[in-house]
Amino acid sequence: QVQLVEFGGGWVQTGGSLRLDCTASERTSSIAWFRQAPGKDREFVGVITWASLIRYTPNWVKGRFTVSRDDANNGIILQMNNLQPEDTAKYYCAARKAGGLRVQREDYDYWGQGTQVTVSS
Repeated sequence: QVQLVEFGGGWVQTGGSLRLDCTASERTSSIAWFRQAPGKDREFVGVITWASLIRYTPNWVKGRFTVSRDDANNGIILQMNNLQPEDTAKYYCAARKAGGLRVQREDYDYWGQGTQVTVSS
């Protein structure tokens, strides 16, 4: 069982920045961030793959968010800039045991407990 732990959530004003870290007990095929706001589906935010060292974020991020590797902790870092109130959500780290890059929550095998990000206007 892979253990994932998220760090770095909190409260920030509109336009501010936050960095989220996720550490994993072991390295898996890929590791990703998702987020979920109250009443909404869990949404893909970004992923890295270890074998091919791909970093991918969806178009809606528009360059505000970037993901990077944390080699020492088998983890992933999410740097979020120019945060907006609609970014308020619980952010989850997820790991996929094997296989290629995926963006659907159903494709991930392990999940962290999540960390809350609140952006005030």
